[in-house]
Amino acid sequence: MNPSQALSQSLRVVARDIAHGFMEITHNSFALVGLAVIFFALTIGLQPNLRQAGELQLMEWLQDNQETFSSLVTGKATDRVTAMSPKDLPKPQLAVTQWLSRKYNIAPEPMAALVAESFAAGTKAKIDPLLILAVMAIESGFNPIAQSPMGAQGLMQVMPQVHADKYTRFGGRLAAFDALANVRVGVKVLQECIARAGSPEAGLRLYVGAGNLEDDGGYAGKVLTEQTRLQAVFSGHPVPTAAPAPEAKPVVLHRENPPALGTISGAHQDI
Repeated sequence: MNPSQALSQSLRVVARDIAHGFMEITHNSFALVGLAVIFFALTIGLQPNLRQAGELQLMEWLQDNQETFSSLVTGKATDRVTAMSPKDLPKPQLAVTQWLSRKYNIAPEPMAALVAESFAAGTKAKIDPLLILAVMAIESGFNPIAQSPMGAQGLMQVMPQVHADKYTRFGGRLAAFDALANVRVGVKVLQECIARAGSPEAGLRLYVGAGNLEDDGGYAGKVLTEQTRLQAVFSGHPVPTAAPAPEAKPVVLHRENPPALGTISGAHQDI
């Protein structure tokens, strides 16, 4: 074996070992791309009789690791799921998770992740995490792809056209349908509303877009009532998931003045 052949073989061995090491240690798609670029640049600068061998080695390596590289770029499906084991939560948060899961027919694993995120975001924003969960409950019923007639989207029904800047760090307006991104943006909006209005109740009216209206359609009351229930659950008290049925009252419909459909919930245009 002449020196050129020996050098070429050594280069292939070193490149293969480096590639394997990066894949095993980092599992990072950007590191793999960088490795490929660096290796290709090195082969260009080598002697002409070694360039072909280097390019061939690079192509073989990319083909051999195509499946692995693709999985690193797209990620595993489980890596993109907003869920966790409820057993990993503190006992009071677990109780809240189980109660909300039963009441809203949501699997406990994604609900556990939302509870954990609400407590993390609430602590940071100095907002009761149970108020955040109550807003989600009333706004969307914990449906991450919900949209109101006004265009409010996601768990906390944030208006993306009004708060597009807040979604920039999460990749843009489509992040409204990502559970954690929506919660973090929604908490930021709620924090601003409470700060401007001076109290949680007034902040909720501002949040729903009724800051300048005499009536918020009962929105703030519904959220605060749900928060009270969650506080009781968090404290270990038994709370039924079904609210008591209201007393039946006769309803008289007038063709000239039919009842309004829907509520103003989801407007969020005051911020």
